[in-house]
Parts: sequence; C-alpha cells; structure tokens
Amino acid sequence: MAFIDITNFTQLFVRFLLNTSVLFIIIRLLYYPLTKRKDYLFTYFLVGTMVFLLCYMLENVQLQLGLALGLFAIFGIIRYRTNAIPIKEMTYLFIVIGLSVINALTGHGLNIIALLFTNLAVTFIAFALERIWLLKNESNKIVIYDKIEFIKPENHEMLLDDLKKRIGINIIRFEIGRIDFVKNTVRIKVYYFESANEAAFETENEEWKNSDEL
Repeated sequence: MAFIDITNFTQLFVRFLLNTSVLFIIIRLLYYPLTKRKDYLFTYFLVGTMVFLLCYMLENVQLQLGLALGLFAIFGIIRYRTNAIPIKEMTYLFIVIGLSVINALTGHGLNIIALLFTNLAVTFIAFALERIWLLKNESNKIVIYDKIEFIKPENHEMLLDDLKKRIGINIIRFEIGRIDFVKNTVRIKVYYFESANEAAFETENEEWKNSDEL
C-alpha cells in the first residue's frame, strides 16, 4: 500500500474544496444572515463535512446507493431531544446532506462541469427562493405575556394591539400556548416579517432563538 496516491488525493482535495465552498455559500452567506441561528450553522457544517468524508472514504465499498439512502433515512428522522427541527431547517439539512453525498459519490468519470452545474443549480434555487421570490421572511418569537384576560377570543384584537405596542414590531398573527394560572402568564408565539424587524431582535436572548414549541 503506497504512502500517498497523488491522483486520488488530488481528487479528494478538489471535491472537498468544492463541497466546502458550496456549503459555505448556502449556510453562511444565505441561511445564517436570515436566521442568525448559530446552533444550526455549527450543525450544518459538521454534518456536511462528515457525510462527505464518510461517503468518499467508503466509495470503493459496493454500497454506494444503499449508503446514500441510509444516510437520508437516518438524518430524515433526526429529532433533537428538546425540540423538533423546524421544516425550513430540515430542508437546509437535506440540502447539506444531499450535496455532500453527490459531491462524494458521483463517479470519477463525470464531467466536472456537470458536477459544478448540480451544485450551482441547487445554490441558485435556494438563493432565488430566499432573496428574490420570497422577500418577506416570516419569523416567530416566544413571549411571556402577563395580561391573561386578553387570551379570550373576544379580546384577541386588544391582545394583538398590546403585543405590537410592547414589542415594537408589526405582528401579523399569533398562537396562544401554555397558560400558567399560578403566575398569571401565558406563552404566546408571535409571527412577523423579519425583513422589516431584523435589528429589533439582533441582541435577543439566544434561548428564544432555540424555542420551536410553545
């Protein structure tokens, strides 16, 4: 066994560089500026890198298709022990895994232009959906509300007005969650268009960013 195979190592390096570059564009330049979620930033980079290296190193084992399908099945049912992954984050996870598998397992005989086109096509579509066609990115936050009498259906207009005044953003809708009659508080998930309010929550508590359930 040779200490180093220059041809194979060059192939690995080029593919790894391509995969890392595409992941950086999608995760750091596209996903993170819109969500500011560092926990998923960490997860996506490491998952993408590990999936790529795992697939590439096992490429000579005749299990490529089964391995790829198995990875999709495993990560497709991922659930953190505290909160389920939101659908948008799950979609980005699928993109990260899919591109990493493609970049690692695509046959060496494939034209590099075809591989580049695949990566650029996915990146462009994600960019178009996030920044061009879906200019208003709906976000949500959890607030602890103390006027419990406003949760009655007939008082929802007053509840919405009070929330807008207190938080200072244009709330488009809300969902009422857990009610604590002892503390006289209720958890409310408010929805708003982030494009107009990014600065308002830029320094907000990180715990709110990780709250996906009421």
